[in-house]
Amino acid sequence: MKIQVETLFTQPPSEVWNYLSDISSHVDWMHDAVAIEFSSEQRAGVGTSFVCSTAVGPLKTQDVMTITEWIPDQKMGVSHLGLVSGSGYFEISEFCDGSKFSWVETLSFPWFFAGRFGEIVAKPILNWMWKRNLKALGDCLTKSQSPSSDGEST
Repeated sequence: MKIQVETLFTQPPSEVWNYLSDISSHVDWMHDAVAIEFSSEQRAGVGTSFVCSTAVGPLKTQDVMTITEWIPDQKMGVSHLGLVSGSGYFEISEFCDGSKFSWVETLSFPWFFAGRFGEIVAKPILNWMWKRNLKALGDCLTKSQSPSSDGEST
């Protein structure tokens, strides 16, 4: 099953990346990510690994993830192991004065989640949920922007 969602942000790719590259912050905008626990000493770059506790409605799982691609200001790739396996990536590109953000996932469901049939049922739900996550990411990006200072204290 392949899911791709995209959105536009007013922030340039470097600002989006600065926020996105803090993997622990993903629980702030991913409604399905409950907690992230790193299983590697490193917290950024290729080889970073972590367990993401995930909940979609009543379904809960531990998603074991490893960063497979890390191109600052451009792309973060990940592999998924666990009940749902596969790979995905976030890609950021310049768009007008801001950024275009793409999230692509290719996932496989186990037989006890009804395999291919489960994927067909889950795809529209996950598509909706990830679009909602991107809206939340945009809200977090807006909140993380500090107002420009003219050097005067208030």
